[in-house]
Amino acid sequence: MSYLLRLVVPDRPGSLGAVATALGTTGADIVSLDVLERGDGFAVDDVVVDLPAERLPDSLITAAQTVPGVRVESLRPFSGALDTHRELDLLDALARAAEGTAAKLLAAELPRAFSGGWAVVLDCVPGGWQVVAASEAAPSLQGVDLPWMPLAAPRLLPSEDGWLPGRWRDMAVEMMAAPYGGEGCAVLLGRSGGPAFRRSELMRLAHLAGIASTVANLPPA
Repeated sequence: MSYLLRLVVPDRPGSLGAVATALGTTGADIVSLDVLERGDGFAVDDVVVDLPAERLPDSLITAAQTVPGVRVESLRPFSGALDTHRELDLLDALARAAEGTAAKLLAAELPRAFSGGWAVVLDCVPGGWQVVAASEAAPSLQGVDLPWMPLAAPRLLPSEDGWLPGRWRDMAVEMMAAPYGGEGCAVLLGRSGGPAFRRSELMRLAHLAGIASTVANLPPA
């Protein structure tokens, strides 16, 4: 079984090695690692590990936190592997996409690029907005008020925001949104149960969505 650990690690030589050694005591194999943020003496890392079926997932938390200064921010099951090339692959696919399919492709592929659960592309219409495309796991937005639409700038949408429906807050639905397409339109990325999206992830989404918007509107080669 594969798991995704989000770790806050002291940003000093040897810290990751010590974490790898500690995780190894559980029988876990590290599959991939993605550094999300660095600053204030700490780094935030997403680590995908394979854990033998007979070992409990909580053993990963216990092992990682034996390393001084290490904190486990979240642990969740994970399918696939973190791969930063997915963003380049997505842009290439958008450039080759048939006319009118870019939004659907973006919604389908963004969760894989950001370890998210689902994505929705929102378009602006007179007096409001509409869903243009949504990934398979996306929740219905029918009847949900989105007070931040139309979207003027990238923003984090944490699960404690008051506008979220109660059932979404209960599920700890974490979201972030970035402009995509026409003025005020957006792509919305979410996941249930955390961890919360970080500012570095928001900036990546904004950068990718901006490029994707341009690429999707390029004339055919």
